[in-house]
Amino acid sequence: MRQFLIGSQTIGESSPEFQAQLERAYEQKLRPLCRCQETPVPMYIARVDGQFLIKRMPLSGRDHDAGCSSYDPPYELSGLGPLIGNAIQIDAATGAAMLKLDFSLSKRGNRSVSKTSSEQSDTVRSTTKKLSIKAMLHYLWETGELTEWTSIWAGRRGWGRVRSSLLNAARQMIVRGGPLSDILFIPEVFHQEEREGISTRRAAMLAGAQATGPGPRKLMMTVAEVKEFSQARDGHKIMVRHLPFPFMIDESAWQRLNARYETDLELWRSNEESHLIAIATFGISGVGIATIEEVAMMVVNENWIPFETVQEQRLLERLSGLKRRSVKGLRFDLSRAQPIASVTLPQAQPAPVAMFIVPTNADEDFEVALNEMIAARAEMTPWIWRVADGEMPRLP
Repeated sequence: MRQFLIGSQTIGESSPEFQAQLERAYEQKLRPLCRCQETPVPMYIARVDGQFLIKRMPLSGRDHDAGCSSYDPPYELSGLGPLIGNAIQIDAATGAAMLKLDFSLSKRGNRSVSKTSSEQSDTVRSTTKKLSIKAMLHYLWETGELTEWTSIWAGRRGWGRVRSSLLNAARQMIVRGGPLSDILFIPEVFHQEEREGISTRRAAMLAGAQATGPGPRKLMMTVAEVKEFSQARDGHKIMVRHLPFPFMIDESAWQRLNARYETDLELWRSNEESHLIAIATFGISGVGIATIEEVAMMVVNENWIPFETVQEQRLLERLSGLKRRSVKGLRFDLSRAQPIASVTLPQAQPAPVAMFIVPTNADEDFEVALNEMIAARAEMTPWIWRVADGEMPRLP
């Protein structure tokens, strides 16, 4: 049972007073401290589906004890590593993540310039100065703790919970001098009996993307689940779930989207249980048409865990029935020619496990980078599936 220091009082998460204490602390803006270490680790309180939850601060997972449920594997095992200190800077006083973006949140003129996220380079850069829109989606997903899974959560993670997790994560992020949550639109789960309230809240949120006159105008960002694509007179429509209107995308951007995300789209279309997640910047014209300016996508499984190959999908399926926690590693802006830990098992005994999948086209540079990554994290036990050698090895 985890113990937290809130103000001057220590309380356990199984205490009958735990929720009442969290609600008071939430209202007073108190920061709970996890007592898994001799020096307690700062955390924050989030409100999700009417419940108050204690969440870890951005990039603080590795500060927790390995036996603590808030422990997270080292970020050097994923594409997050090159972004820390450059595109992502943590304010030590507030815990907020200051983000530098590689995409625009404003638009000049009326002409649509829709584009997909830039192609990943095969060149390995020592530092990444800014977040691409795809890396922004990955960072939201990771900070929202949506890369984590244990079988006890089965049936408890739907779009409502995903939305709450993403918005809570966005409140901890600063872009262009303000909270990301101020410009992030995520559709609410639609309920017929709440349609008027939902419509009112949606209109208030989308007012920031509405064109009001000539000159540069602000864009907003959306994260949503794609429902379907359809042809329009000039371009295509992207219909997303829980939203009564489409996002428009011009023909050239549509062609690039299909080429850039061919693998993700194939994985999504081949499995009825998977979901396709889109992140996009968009504006709304004077007549009320929502048009995408830049877009990226990723496919997730039925538990909303991202995957990028059939092998990762199979590994996640095998792990989904286990009670121990697994954490999916994300690529962010790393090329697919670079290795990452596909999944980590932070609570495995006697040591945390880093799980790697080596594709059939892996070259010598991939192997060298993989060996260096394993050597750098000697405290973790490596598990390696070399796809060219056949079936998945036995799980640790």
